[in-house]
Amino acid sequence: MFTPLQLRSARVLAGWTRADLAKASGTAAETVQGFEARGSDPKRSTLIAWRNALAKAGIEFTDETDEHGAGVRFRKRR
Repeated sequence: MFTPLQLRSARVLAGWTRADLAKASGTAAETVQGFEARGSDPKRSTLIAWRNALAKAGIEFTDETDEHGAGVRFRKRR
């Protein structure tokens, strides 16, 4: 789905602390910290909640391709 580095990068790009992401996603800041720092294995529903919260902030995750690594970026405004 995404890596700990992608989550940390997305959160920073959004200008959020771990507590901000936890609040926006309805998860615990300790769970965010565990995934980012130690690569813990959160529930799939937690990963989805993080992705959805960041998407509302205008952030999208990009998959690895033959030319580029996985990453994050701002979503183009419509």
